Amino acid sequence: MRWRVWPQSLFGRLIGATVIGVLLAQAASLYLVARNEQRVMTQVTTRIWARRISEIAFTLTLLPPRARAHALRRLQMTGGFRPVGPRPWVPRMAMPMRPPQPMQPPEPPRPTARAGTVGGPRPVHWPWWRRRLHPDFRHGLLVHLPFPSGAQPLLLERLRRELGAGYRVRALAHRSAAAIPVAPPPFGPVGQPVRFYDLEVSAPHAATLTFRVPRLSPVVILPPRLLINLMVLMAVLIAALYVATRGITRPLRRLARAAEMMGRGSRSPPLPQSGARELREAARAFNSMQERLHRYLDSRTAVLAAMSHDLKTPLTRLRLQVETLIEDPAVRERLGRELDEMEGMVRGALALFRGQDEQEAPEPTDIDALIESVRQGFAEMGNDVQVSGHANRPLSARPQALKRCLTNLVSNAVKFGERARLEVRDGAVLSIVVSDEGPGIAPPYLERVFEPFFRLETSRNRDTGGTGLGLSIARDVAQAHGGTLQLRNRPQGGVEAELRLPRR
Repeated sequence: MRWRVWPQSLFGRLIGATVIGVLLAQAASLYLVARNEQRVMTQVTTRIWARRISEIAFTLTLLPPRARAHALRRLQMTGGFRPVGPRPWVPRMAMPMRPPQPMQPPEPPRPTARAGTVGGPRPVHWPWWRRRLHPDFRHGLLVHLPFPSGAQPLLLERLRRELGAGYRVRALAHRSAAAIPVAPPPFGPVGQPVRFYDLEVSAPHAATLTFRVPRLSPVVILPPRLLINLMVLMAVLIAALYVATRGITRPLRRLARAAEMMGRGSRSPPLPQSGARELREAARAFNSMQERLHRYLDSRTAVLAAMSHDLKTPLTRLRLQVETLIEDPAVRERLGRELDEMEGMVRGALALFRGQDEQEAPEPTDIDALIESVRQGFAEMGNDVQVSGHANRPLSARPQALKRCLTNLVSNAVKFGERARLEVRDGAVLSIVVSDEGPGIAPPYLERVFEPFFRLETSRNRDTGGTGLGLSIARDVAQAHGGTLQLRNRPQGGVEAELRLPRR
């Protein structure tokens, strides 16, 4: 059995399509949230960067040359400033002067909830499921955006607006030897490589300042609770769809099972009219169709069976008249054969109608024993019938109907092919092949021979008898078991009839 990625059932396809749709929607939501997070962080970071750079530029411009050079060396050596954080570093010359405050004695440490401990930052105690994650993933979900943040042009625009028309701001294509470093924002992912570019600020009648600005990483950190909320939402949606889909597929499965039973000739009970309005209408229409169809078949079978039964009386009178009134032996023999053929057709029609109306209950049937009983019946009449293969286990079938089917197939084989060969192949489908060594059947007639009262006149001899109902009855029995019956010509000569019965 070939394994398929996409499910074949309606239930599986609805669940699969919903899961894929929910995952795509969640991915789009994460993308939009990450994009918005990147936009907000870019706006905040560039605003603080522009404000701090402009403050440094203004402050250094106001200083005398010697003090400016000293302050510039300090800024280049101390690492510049941090634009975002709990306490951003600002150059001392940019801070407003405050009057000196008297020294206050240090406060004693405050006890915390635990006895014997002192105040201070408490260690972070991660949950067990977060302790197993990589340190980068403990803080949140890392989302790699496929495009840059656009921080550089935004920073240039903000700086020009903050500094005014007297200053000239441009990004350098190369790294300068000495620059005021700007530390990257602390909310970036840990361990990600940071790239820099230089920014040049030229003041009127003053030295040109160069700042080394980090490029913002395209990696955005989303809080872990967001991912948990999205997973819970997806689970709730899938559970709700599971309940709703079951309410649709179960009535459809019952409808398909009832249709299959009706195709086999079985009378199934009326379907319960429950579920959605469309499902109730489908069940109601199926019940009405099944009732009308069985009523039609019952009336037709009863009429035809009565007609066939009533034909026996005139046939019997005709036989008596032929034997008593006609003196010519040749004419009497010819008319006797015609009457025998008519009586055979009547008996075949009665057997066909009885087989259609028969309600034999299925039961576990030993196929090997059934085939052996058919073989012994023909062997007692001097026919050559051989059997090969065996069934692995019993088959749920109607034993009398199945025996009638095999008897008709073997009868045709020994009648038109002198001997019959039965081969049993068992597996997911039980296959019984009946072959003969006769003249075969022309391809255009391989299906027509299953029509009631149809007999071949070219490849089969009418003198061998038969009413043309054996194969029709055999196919009806096969279809009643959910199987098939097919005829095909053998390459070495003769006809091969394959009866396939499913084991479900």
